[in-house]
Amino acid sequence: MKFQGSPTFTHSQTDKIGVLVTNLGTPDAPKTKELRVYLRQFLSDPRVVEVPRLLWKLILEGIILRTRPKRSAEAYSTVWTERGSPLLYITKDQTDALRSNLQQRYGDDVVVEFAMRYGNPSMASGLQSLFDQGARKLLVLPLYPQYSAATTGSTFDAIASDFMQRRWLPDFRFINHYHDFPPYITAVANSIKAYWQQHGQPQKLVLSYHGVPLSYLKKGDPYHCACHKTSRLIAEQLGLSKDQYLTTFQSRFGREEWLKPYTDETLKQLPSMGVKSIHVVCPGFSADCLETIEEIGEENREYFIEAGGEHYAYIPALNAEAEHIAVLSALVEQNLQGWQLVHDEQQRGELAQQMEQDYGKINGS
Repeated sequence: MKFQGSPTFTHSQTDKIGVLVTNLGTPDAPKTKELRVYLRQFLSDPRVVEVPRLLWKLILEGIILRTRPKRSAEAYSTVWTERGSPLLYITKDQTDALRSNLQQRYGDDVVVEFAMRYGNPSMASGLQSLFDQGARKLLVLPLYPQYSAATTGSTFDAIASDFMQRRWLPDFRFINHYHDFPPYITAVANSIKAYWQQHGQPQKLVLSYHGVPLSYLKKGDPYHCACHKTSRLIAEQLGLSKDQYLTTFQSRFGREEWLKPYTDETLKQLPSMGVKSIHVVCPGFSADCLETIEEIGEENREYFIEAGGEHYAYIPALNAEAEHIAVLSALVEQNLQGWQLVHDEQQRGELAQQMEQDYGKINGS
């Protein structure tokens, strides 16, 4: 095996801390060809679909990738903007703002990049960029508040796979959840309060999370419990009683039973139960994307209104709002504790000079 290095590496450079922000990913364009590439990578991940590999490959290549890319491309085209996919440009904006916050505090000692688990920019390119900038300590922040093997676990797999090909491995830390991180709970609650101040409070708040198969829960995945805890903590900050909010799960795929209650079926039933006014928020999504803008903002709105509902609204994700960036900054700083940073320019220069001298002695120069 040939191990990767960095073409810009020198033994005299001072160590930096690298922060890699990650999210799920997006196709390169809202077109059938690009969706086929993206879906093949996404649905081939054994963390995402836990089906025997040979059987699943036959289903994926023989059925799904022949039919789904065209439909998905049509859906993506409805949310695509001049800047591209919302998930891509929002994650970039979040990363740029986080980098600015951290560099105001730590200077150039901290470098920040972002990558997508599937699609571009790839995990390998994000890591390489950090290492090329001198990162020898690495903190990875997957933007999934609630841990699941299918999302956070898969991100770790991708990092580990990349590390297997590298010569020099960094000191490594990995944030695998922040579903009950107080600043995060407060930020979500504040976004709901702000929305209510402008639009009024509905009869019921629906907190919708991306679903996973029920079998994952039975095998020990903590995602279901983390989602319910997030909902409870948010409701407590809002002062809601148990009959004023619901936790539901969206975006199921295939015939297998997924976590319930399902968001779409719940919205179809609520009007018959006398609930005519609802707001939906998605605390598992750090950035708005196809699943929030189109599925929650449009498709599920139609279900609710057609069933007799009168007022429906989607409360946007935290995205790159200042309070969200403050949350991410606090989360990163909490996890950087104990890693030494050299702030003084003279000290950094002396350290680099000493390292160069030590390297010269080793090589007999």
